[in-house]
Amino acid sequence: MASDRELNFASVGKLRSLLDSGAVSSAELIENTLARLDETQPLLNAFSHIDAEGAKTRARELDSLRVRRRSTDPSGSPIEGIPISVKELVEVAGLPCRYGSLTMAQHQPTADAPSVARLRAAGAVIVGMTNTSEFGFRGYTDNRVTGLTRNPWDTERSPGGSSGGAASSIAAGITPLAIGTDGGGSIRNPCSFTGLVGIKPQFGRVPIYPASATATLAHVGPIARSSADARCLLETIAGEDARDWTSLLAPMHSRPTLSSGGVPAIAFAPTLGYGLVDPEVANIVRQAVTRLATGFPIEELADPICEDESEVFSAEFIGGVSARLGADLDQQAEMLDPALLMMLRRFRDMSAPHYTELLRRRQAHRNRLRIFFERWPVLVTPMTPWPALRIAERTPPGCENFRLWTFFGYPFNLTGQPAATLPCGFTSSGLPVGLQVVAPPQHDVLLMDLLEQFEQALGLDIAWPELRAS
Repeated sequence: MASDRELNFASVGKLRSLLDSGAVSSAELIENTLARLDETQPLLNAFSHIDAEGAKTRARELDSLRVRRRSTDPSGSPIEGIPISVKELVEVAGLPCRYGSLTMAQHQPTADAPSVARLRAAGAVIVGMTNTSEFGFRGYTDNRVTGLTRNPWDTERSPGGSSGGAASSIAAGITPLAIGTDGGGSIRNPCSFTGLVGIKPQFGRVPIYPASATATLAHVGPIARSSADARCLLETIAGEDARDWTSLLAPMHSRPTLSSGGVPAIAFAPTLGYGLVDPEVANIVRQAVTRLATGFPIEELADPICEDESEVFSAEFIGGVSARLGADLDQQAEMLDPALLMMLRRFRDMSAPHYTELLRRRQAHRNRLRIFFERWPVLVTPMTPWPALRIAERTPPGCENFRLWTFFGYPFNLTGQPAATLPCGFTSSGLPVGLQVVAPPQHDVLLMDLLEQFEQALGLDIAWPELRAS
């Protein structure tokens, strides 16, 4: 049998092989997962709720099922028996889903979100809910309900947010897979800070129900330690659901080739035309792109990709949360994050003509990027302009507005097209740095293919943090 640490950091394929061969049972795998969770939770606070008994019961059921069918149909779903977590912005029947907010402290769903129902149908074992910022608002993971989450690479630093609990748990070797959400970089930024692969699929690729407060920006997607594992999870949870009118029926598809007519296939943008990037991060990303250029046609762009539409993004995001809270905003003011409350009140005072103008600007932004991706089938950029921030910093020094350091993420929430991050190197202090890959609208398969190819070309051999409790 594999050692505990080997199980903690094994791929989904390796775990399925061990389960199928009988080298390990689902019950043993879950016991190992829960032991790692117990060991790291005091250090990281990655989980906001742990469903140990539910996970053990489900694992025993799967072991019995595997025995019954071994002689007739030994194969199962690729994620059958695999431990997984769900971010506490995605509803799981019977488990608390408080959205990181005191205003939702008593909320316990009675039905599964579509992605969770598909996890259950595929035989995944849900071990609990992971921590988030309040309504996914901040770029770090801390709230007044379940507290602060730390980064396993350096526990004095944040894993980012708002899917920071999910990212922290996978980098710490608790589960190999997690469901996160991304309304402005909330999957991709934490994955960049923790050395993981995170995919924001095409808008509507994974259905959302109940509707997100940030319904025009929100994406549900996978977080994993490898592109193959992330792909496996996305293929499990993708597909149309009648309860989400934006969900996509059409299958994921790709382009037959990355280039045509001699035009370079991949554009590299060190910035999008605005914002600052830490010099060490910029150098690590450039070195990674240089390695990729030995096997892929890449051209660095000097011209801006798009305008800074942070005001548009903020209006869409904060407007959605404001509408969710509605007339109760003033009554619940003391229960809300003060920074969130300030933004909510600012949006409430916005005029209808100004908001309509921002919607027009969003459409112009989409059109500009549509034209860009007609010329360049793929874009690569840094994912975050800084490595993981210290807990006390919240934002980089001299960069008080969090949108000014998350500017690589939210432009592609405004367009809805597929985008992902994968690790591309480490700083001199050992902190991960992520590379963002952006595909044209609808081309999730192209994105996933490239993630696997880039991962192989970069050839990182990641030594995951030990994280032993004192």
